[in-house]
Amino acid sequence: MKIIVCVKQVPDTSGKVAVNPDGTLNRASMQTITNPDDMNAVEAALKLKDETGCKVIVVTMGPPPAASMLRELMAMGADEAVLVSAREFGGSDTYATSQILAAAVDTIGVEKDDVVMCGRQAIDGDTAQVGPQMAEKLGLPQVTYAADIHKDGENITVKRMLEDGYMTIKVKTPCLLTCIKELNEPRYMSIGGIYETYNKPLATFDYEKLKDHRLIDPSTIGLKGSPTNIFKSFTPPQKGVGVMLEGNGKETCEELAAILIKKHII
Repeated sequence: MKIIVCVKQVPDTSGKVAVNPDGTLNRASMQTITNPDDMNAVEAALKLKDETGCKVIVVTMGPPPAASMLRELMAMGADEAVLVSAREFGGSDTYATSQILAAAVDTIGVEKDDVVMCGRQAIDGDTAQVGPQMAEKLGLPQVTYAADIHKDGENITVKRMLEDGYMTIKVKTPCLLTCIKELNEPRYMSIGGIYETYNKPLATFDYEKLKDHRLIDPSTIGLKGSPTNIFKSFTPPQKGVGVMLEGNGKETCEELAAILIKKHII
């Protein structure tokens, strides 16, 4: 059994977000982090590895510097990593990205007992589309918004979060799961893991490696081939500094009312 976890290096949105004239993010000018929901998917895979001894492979699509993120995930406990990187893949939307990642996962190979995991969504796009689109292209059953995961033989039991409750679903492997932050608390890298990471294999899948794959359509990948067009992209204005009111209930209510009257809100 192996678990393939798809991860993404994203801009740290706690800082300033820069946008290129073509509407894409200027990633080179921003600090990057591993997408938070993807970290929960990695932790879920590592927990299953602790229980079953399975292999964990992390996969990302991005520029060459994304290899450092993969090394960090191997230091956490992943066994292998694959960097999908080519200029032809740059600027891909979710439809194009799911093609490329599905082709990469299929090239690695998905067998009877295997599981593919993704984070629910990436903080730079918030679409939650790539995981489900990959499952469709790979022909795998999928369960999204996984808040709890248990493996029993060929079956995976998933507690799935809904807007007003939970749903428990049992699915046979191979399958694809998308994970949410409520699933777990990601572990830290270990000293031994950091020491061993450069002894673990990190492969690169470039355009030549994937261009002839059955799931790849060269006309619908990259920025020019992506069917999604961005009408406008901008950094929202920062909110003003809040005001804390102190005192007893009557005093603060009177002060708040005076402020709202002055601003012509009431």
